[in-house]
Amino acid sequence: MTRIDFYILPETTLEARLAFACRLAETIARKGYRLHLHAEDEAMARELDDALWTFRPDAYLPHALLGSEQASSVPVTIGWQEPPPGDAGVQAMLNLHPEIPEWFSRFERVAEIINQHQAVLTAKRRCWQTYKKRGYPVTPHHLRAGA
Repeated sequence: MTRIDFYILPETTLEARLAFACRLAETIARKGYRLHLHAEDEAMARELDDALWTFRPDAYLPHALLGSEQASSVPVTIGWQEPPPGDAGVQAMLNLHPEIPEWFSRFERVAEIINQHQAVLTAKRRCWQTYKKRGYPVTPHHLRAGA
């Protein structure tokens, strides 16, 4: 059964949410997981793509937008519509979309990132309730400022 982790940030900005997503993606990839970042839309996907190039000056996390030539050969893909191909071997998803994609259960792990922006809080409360209602194990991680 898919394990769900909610990372609850004290910050309110999209920038803080994306910065944490980059750090979490690096941690997940370092553990050997193939990861898919599911963005809200194309604009957010492109912001994530840019952020993954620059979030740490001393490291590089190989990644690509879903559908590009490189997507099958990197540990991290980014998309906003379709899931990664079933044969891609992706084990984890970081969901930055306000809703749960219907294909979330194909992953071993799903991470949801919540910041203190009202729209995100409202959307992710619904996600939490949906996961719990369906019987998925949900673990909250309350992070401190600067984490």
